[in-house]
Amino acid sequence: MSGDKDVVAAIERAMVTMRRSWSRRTLQRRAAGGPAQGDGEGTPRAGAAGAAPPGPGAAAAAIGGPDAAGFQVLDAIEAAAERGGVMTVNGVAEALGVDQPRASRLVAGAVDAGLVRRGADPGDGRRSALTLTARGRRVLAEGHRTRRAAVEDALAGWPAEDRETFARLLGAYVAGWERATGRQDPVGPAGRGTGPREP
Repeated sequence: MSGDKDVVAAIERAMVTMRRSWSRRTLQRRAAGGPAQGDGEGTPRAGAAGAAPPGPGAAAAAIGGPDAAGFQVLDAIEAAAERGGVMTVNGVAEALGVDQPRASRLVAGAVDAGLVRRGADPGDGRRSALTLTARGRRVLAEGHRTRRAAVEDALAGWPAEDRETFARLLGAYVAGWERATGRQDPVGPAGRGTGPREP
């Protein structure tokens, strides 16, 4: 490459390609493509012996549509819990980069699908805290397995040192991207979602 502009252009093209692939039904098809006893969307037939819980394809259809936006809700709630925080609808809106009405619809879909539970925020009774149900945790765990398997396939044949270097540099790039774009942690320092009060 002739210089920094070429490097930046190459990274930008790679990001666009990744976003297209990550947001399509590619991962859903991957999850539903095995020899599972189901309807082709990762949902087991009624009464099937030993049938597994619904996979990402079925859950995405229930909570987020073909673009699996609902899965991002589960990811955001899990990330908040891992940091010891509490996720709210406003926090989901900020984490996903959508407006509050859109976040409310996504959260409502996840609640209706039995994947998310609303409760009182222990730090602020005027807010609703969002947590994953047991089913939500199972569905998200299956999503993690599917996505990580796709990453493993993409890294097939890479030496271990290259994998470690890539993981380190990618993490640093993402952190720099969030700083440059002004994204804020949707979970405040006291463990409460940022943004205006929720009704």
